[in-house]
Amino acid sequence: MPPPPHRELRKLVRKLGVAVRPTEQKNAVATLAELCRDPDNHAVIAAAGAILDLVVLLGPVFQADVQRDAAAALWSLAIDDDIEVAIAAADAIPPLMRLLGPASSVDVQYNAAGALMNLAYSTDNMIEIAAAGAIPPLVQLLGPASSADMQFNAAGALWKLSGNADNQVTIAAAGAIPPLVQLLGPGT
Repeated sequence: MPPPPHRELRKLVRKLGVAVRPTEQKNAVATLAELCRDPDNHAVIAAAGAILDLVVLLGPVFQADVQRDAAAALWSLAIDDDIEVAIAAADAIPPLMRLLGPASSVDVQYNAAGALMNLAYSTDNMIEIAAAGAIPPLVQLLGPASSADMQFNAAGALWKLSGNADNQVTIAAAGAIPPLVQLLGPGT
């Protein structure tokens, strides 16, 4: 999906704000999540100021579909190193970690785990994600009640987090080894 002209993109980003009608906001974040799937759009979307608004939309006052699409957009944007830094600087890690919990829908958890997986490519973010308490909920998402896609995102995030020695200890202490070994078994 080609990006809209810069002026139109700025209008779209303004529709992410809290003073906008919920329907407009929902449509805007869904459109941005789709636009973020194309890496060629990332720099333009970040320059339009979308990151901070997307982080705000992760909050508990927003509907699950808005949280899902905001997390999906951040997941896609986080593949770019510079934008990954900007996402962390916008304080996205704590709300993404909270979205891993059982109060969130499966789709929200899936996108939050994916966003944390991509954010964990940074050494600084590895430490911050672990400090935010994301390791235990990621381990919970490895369980048999989770889909294979969910398990993939959780295992991927834990793999990236294990690049830090302290995180390795925390991951093992959180009980990740048995479910990770289980994922290696037949039929997985």
